[in-house]
Amino acid sequence: MQARIYERPKSAMQSGKAQTDQWLLDFVPAEAKKPDPLMGWAGSGDTQQQVTLKFASCEAALAYAEKYGIEASVHPTPPKRLKIQAYADNFR
Repeated sequence: MQARIYERPKSAMQSGKAQTDQWLLDFVPAEAKKPDPLMGWAGSGDTQQQVTLKFASCEAALAYAEKYGIEASVHPTPPKRLKIQAYADNFR
């Protein structure tokens, strides 16, 4: 089993940073999704895609993956880039 570990991103719908201190462990899909012949919905027989585990730190997530023999790769959070500008710059 392969998994990826990443920090929960900030919601794009709100300016708050609630629950952004959590680390998530998602499993990599084992098989491709295929359309259902009757309804046309995309699905697969891989139930690990539905599992998302939450951890307080990256180290805790790595310890869990090591304990259960899961090949995990850590995706670090990209640095935040702020563009500082004054309101008056909109009218230049």
